[in-house]
Amino acid sequence: MDIQSTIKKLERELNEALVSVDKIEALQDVKAAFVGKKSELSGLMRHMKDIPNEEKPAFGQTINAAKQRFNTMIESRKKAIQAKRLARKLEQEKIDVTLPAPDFTRGAQHVLTRITESLEDLFIGMGYLVKEGPEIETDELNFEKLNLPKDHPARDMQDSFYISDETLLRTHTSPVQVRTMLEYGGTKPVKIICPGTVYRRDDDDATHSHQFMQVEGLVVDKDTTLSDLKGTLLALARHLFGEDRKIRLRPSYFPFTEPSFEVDVTCAGCDGAGCATCKQTGYIEILGAGMVHNNVLEAAGYDSTQYQGFAFGVGVERLAMLKYGIDDIRHFYTNDVRFLSQFKGELS
Repeated sequence: MDIQSTIKKLERELNEALVSVDKIEALQDVKAAFVGKKSELSGLMRHMKDIPNEEKPAFGQTINAAKQRFNTMIESRKKAIQAKRLARKLEQEKIDVTLPAPDFTRGAQHVLTRITESLEDLFIGMGYLVKEGPEIETDELNFEKLNLPKDHPARDMQDSFYISDETLLRTHTSPVQVRTMLEYGGTKPVKIICPGTVYRRDDDDATHSHQFMQVEGLVVDKDTTLSDLKGTLLALARHLFGEDRKIRLRPSYFPFTEPSFEVDVTCAGCDGAGCATCKQTGYIEILGAGMVHNNVLEAAGYDSTQYQGFAFGVGVERLAMLKYGIDDIRHFYTNDVRFLSQFKGELS
């Protein structure tokens, strides 16, 4: 058989086929037809048995050379198709860099996150560590080690979300304070704040929520005094509400502190003169605080004859409502962009 004539014929047919192909998918069909296992070119190898032995090497080399040539032609056409496709895509997706940029809506941190981080910055600057803990707590750490006896009203099912008899969603971040004191083994000073989310069984309304955020602080050392607590609270109030703010401490009761205080700050609306916002008192309550109860120190391994400390806890939502004049706590959780977009600027 005249193998050279057959190969030349196939090469002409391949050329004609390649000229008409403009898609990679169709090119695969052409490749299968001309160099695939069932192609006419591959079929020529079946005639090997009819060729004299001395001519078989040359016969095989001729067919292999033709396959390589055909594959080169197909690959060249593939690159041409890809280049054409890329040029078309670039033309269709061309960007006019002289056009003005689109007006993107700039996001911002949630106002509660901003206030929490602002408090963290303040207290880190005062030498405090930021500590966090689990939101599912044991009854022991959430209540017992904080001097809340079994019959205390705060332990009632109406106030707490119990998961089992011994576990619940934490009602404050105070268990983080207990964990830290236990970790320190009653031998190291403590100076921490504990930000986080807490949970209490409450009916949601304009001023109450079953879930809210707290930042609590704890300092334990051998020479910690009530004056240290008052100075710390004054720094906190002025950081949030202005350098001219004053505070006052009113006697109160908390199981984990003794003495305990409600802390008020002078009303920014009337500068302490009295107005509708502060109900003519000149002051607005912002948090609770006190000196750490001896029972709490002892339960955490500290010798109450050697160590004493102070603690405070503030609701982040309450701070935000007072600072920005927000009248409904539910605004923080309804994801209304119109409300949240008001707080893009710096905390001031």
